[in-house]
Order: sequence, then structure tokens, then C-alpha cells
Amino acid sequence: MSEDMKKEAFEENNTVNSSENPKPINSAVDDFDYLLGENGFTINSEDEENKSGEDVFVPSRKKSEKIKRRRNGAKKGIKTAIWIIIVFVISILLAFTILLVASEFLGIGLNRGNRCVVEIEKGMATAEIAAELKEQGAISSELLFRLYSKVSGKDGTYQYGVYTFNNELGYGDIAKMLQTEGAVAQSVKVTIPEQASMDDIMKILEESGVCTKSDFRNAVKNGKYDFDFVEEIPVSEVHYKFEGYLFPDTYEFYNYDSAECAELAIRKMLQNLDSKLTDEVRQQIKDSGYTIHEVLTMASVVELEASASTKDMPKVAAVFYNRLESPDWKGPRRLESDPTMKYPYGNDRYNTYKTEGLPPGPLCAPSESAILAAASPEKNFTATYFVTDNVMNFYYNNSLSAHQKTIANLKAQGKWYVSKD
Repeated sequence: MSEDMKKEAFEENNTVNSSENPKPINSAVDDFDYLLGENGFTINSEDEENKSGEDVFVPSRKKSEKIKRRRNGAKKGIKTAIWIIIVFVISILLAFTILLVASEFLGIGLNRGNRCVVEIEKGMATAEIAAELKEQGAISSELLFRLYSKVSGKDGTYQYGVYTFNNELGYGDIAKMLQTEGAVAQSVKVTIPEQASMDDIMKILEESGVCTKSDFRNAVKNGKYDFDFVEEIPVSEVHYKFEGYLFPDTYEFYNYDSAECAELAIRKMLQNLDSKLTDEVRQQIKDSGYTIHEVLTMASVVELEASASTKDMPKVAAVFYNRLESPDWKGPRRLESDPTMKYPYGNDRYNTYKTEGLPPGPLCAPSESAILAAASPEKNFTATYFVTDNVMNFYYNNSLSAHQKTIANLKAQGKWYVSKD
């Protein structure tokens, strides 16, 4: 074979091999991109994905792994920090919980050392006893005391009676007292009448042997009474803190110790009032725009004016509210209620002929009927005057002239009421 023919055959063979096994333009990169340079190298790319013709930087395998390790390390560091914070917070909460439980069980900690009187009634379950202990300040947690009673086997062993606790006592001492010091304290039946003033109530309790007047006054001032309406009493404005709040009823009061029994008697009367201030009554008071204190004040005036005719109480209340609120009322905003002139305290601040608006506070203990009338007076009742005859019939008028005419007619008929005071 001639040299020309050999050369032609060699070129043809190379051409065939080249077309059968084409080498990609970036084949060099495939072979050497992880070997050349620590960080990689730059190639000139003209493929479809980079038509701009700009150089493409290809990192080395070593650099990629280093970046990946750094990222993984940062993520692990963040996770570790989060776990440390979580463990720290849980540890603090756990320690705080243990401290609280320990102080409760052992009777140590802040706000300790106060005396409290607790009445455990016959038939009370441990849950009810725990609730009463908490309410009076002997313990801080009903749940923990119930748990202690259950675990220690004391559940169901507590006796009824009246107890004086110092809240430095731990659960063990409290439970022991409830098991061993229960007693049927001596008691007496006492009736607190409607319209009774604080002076009347103190006298009745002292004469019944429940407590002395001095212990009663001290219990009013220093006793613990956890009722929302007690916090609302404007103590600086009224003569007696609980005037009008000690609900009139017949009670069984303890009379074994003057100081403790005074506090228990006051608490029982306040609890009775609280039971009369139902959710419905409280909502009516809220809707009226008046406070519980103001409604009890109005109720005491209604009680003094209309105790002989409870059916007229809502109308009497409406007359007084009309004097305070009605745009048709042209005179001073005074109730002008005769009984208010007889309240012996307050330097005429309670005298509604001399002062406008409501008195500073109640003047007596109002009945439930009077409270309901003051909370929900007669609707659409426009009268601004009323008067009664000598058999306690009520007459209502919208003007002074009509009111005076009614009085003249009653006198002419011999029906005019003459006060015996």
C-alpha cells in the first residue's frame, strides 16, 4: 500500500472514531476539576445553560466538603444551644415547683404567721374542707392538701368544728388538728331583723352572748372577708364599714369565744348577702350603671320607706331613681326621704333633705325584696312623688301640686299617717 493510501486510511479511521465517541466540550472538567487548585478553577462555557459567555467557577471537592462541614457544624451548635436553654428553663421551673410544694407542706415561706378562723361544718368532704382552708388563708393550694390527705391516709378522718389556725402550720399539723381538736362548739340562735342598724346588730349579738361590742368592732376592722363587694365599700365615706351588708335573717351563731365568734358571725351574714346577689341580680345592677354599694344604699332607703308593703318596693325605688335621673324632674336631685333624717351619724350627710344624690352608704340592713327592687325598679314608671295613708296604702303622683292634693284628701278623710316617733 502506497504512502498516500496509508495516510488516507489512517485519517478515515480517526474520523470514524471521533464521530462514534464524541468527547464533550467540558470533558476536561470531568476529569480534572477536583484535582486542579485548592478552591477550583474557571472555564469558559458556551453551553445552553450559560449563553452569556461568562466564565463559570467550579469549586473543588475539598472546598465543597469544607463548606458543608461548616454549615453542619453551625446547625449542630444552634441545636445544642437550644437544648441547653430548654434544659435550663425546665430546671428552674422544677426547682421553683419543688420550693413551692415544700413551703406549702412545711408551712414556711412569705406571708406566713397570720391567724385565721375556719369553720368546718358537719358532713364536709375533704375537698370542701380544703376549699374552706384555702379561702380563709390556712393553706395556699386545695389540690396539694387533698393529695396529702389521700396519700397520708387521712382523707375522710377530719372532724367538724371551729378551728383557729396559724398559717405557719404545715399540712401535718393542720391535719392533726382537724383529726383531734374538732368539737361541737356551743351555739345560739339569733335573729337579725330587717331594718337593723349596726348599733342594733352589735346590741343583739352582745345580749345573745355571741360577742362583745368591742370584739365585734375589732372583727369588722381586722377580720378577713373575701367578698368582692367588701373591697368596693368606700370606707372613708361611710360611718360603719358593714352598715347594710349584714343580711337580716335567723342564724345559728357560735358563742364559745367572743373574738372568734364575732368574726364568724360577720362572715356568715356576709355570705348570706353574697348568696342573694345572684348572677342575675349582679347583671341587673351592672346594667343599671350603679355599683353594688349604691344599690344597697338605695335598698336601705326603700326598706325604711316601704317595709310594710313589699309589692310597692319596685315603684318606690322607681320614684327615687326618677328624682336622680329623670329629665322631667326640675327640682334638686334629692331623695327627700323622711327616714334618712333619723340616721344618727354622718353630720347630715345621710339626710336626703339636705344632700343631693344617694347617701354615702346604707342606713340599715335591707331585706331581699328591697335589694331586688333597688336592682330592678318598676319599669316605665314616671312618678316622682309618693305618700302613704295610715294603713300603708301608697299613692303616686308626677307633680308637687298633685302630691299636695293627695295629702289634703287623706287628711280630710282621716287617713293621714301620723308618725309615732
